[in-house]
Amino acid sequence: MSAVRPIPSETLETLAGPAFEVLRAAPVGAPPPTALVFASPHSGEVYPPDMVEAARLPVETLRASEDAFVDRIIAGAPALGASVILARLARAYVDLNREPWELDPSMFDEDLPDYAQGRTARVAAGLGAIPRVAGEGRPIYARKLTFAEARDRIELAHRPYHDALDRQLAAARAAHGAAILIDWHSMPAAAARGIRGRGGACDIVLGDRFGAACSPKLTALVERELEGMGYRVARNAPYAGGYTTEHYGRPAKRTHALQIEINRALYMDEDTREPTEGLAKLTADAEALTRALAGLDVGELK
Repeated sequence: MSAVRPIPSETLETLAGPAFEVLRAAPVGAPPPTALVFASPHSGEVYPPDMVEAARLPVETLRASEDAFVDRIIAGAPALGASVILARLARAYVDLNREPWELDPSMFDEDLPDYAQGRTARVAAGLGAIPRVAGEGRPIYARKLTFAEARDRIELAHRPYHDALDRQLAAARAAHGAAILIDWHSMPAAAARGIRGRGGACDIVLGDRFGAACSPKLTALVERELEGMGYRVARNAPYAGGYTTEHYGRPAKRTHALQIEINRALYMDEDTREPTEGLAKLTADAEALTRALAGLDVGELK
């Protein structure tokens, strides 16, 4: 298909800077040119002052939890017809790939409301909507937080991010009969070494909630395209898809969601946090994958 001109971004500004951006492939009100919606909930680099003041860990340590450069890897997608939503607030501040009220009671100086979900596996790992740990499991905060602080972060970023994402998916369904959501992430090289793809240690993990979040044809297409580019691909272990994939992946309701986890060793030095030559290749390959997805007949996804 021919490239479309990207539209200037829609940005939600906060006192700490932009909470997220939406990069459109068509003007507001115009139908999107494809069914594709890309998201990067963990690539944010903004650490608001209230968090820095409460934290025991320095920002450089907190940055290890970022999906560094993932926003750059998919930046070309709007020109190829995909809407893109990018987090700008850091994951350590508020994790957009969690249930909004998935909160660890031990982090707070008061009882949480009944609707808070304090007993999930992610909370137990310290990785709720307001993460408790970062940097190889070290506690983030030097003090207890108030529930008001958590509520403000959810209302500031989590709720509007998902409202914006939901609108992009609704527009895709209205224009094309279905929506395809690709949720982009990265994983530490140490984690990737423990995962086996075809032919060796894993480069990319595809998470489709073990087939529940999207048509098997979508997962198979992405796997085939990536393997054709030379990547070693695994499915669902250990990353089957987080809140975004689980929440939006409803094939019966015409929304297909797939999570893509990329080994950071492919494109960056994790010690210096500098990109390597691999970033350009991975970005070009992501654009090639986007073209393949844009050419998919969504009517075939069942």
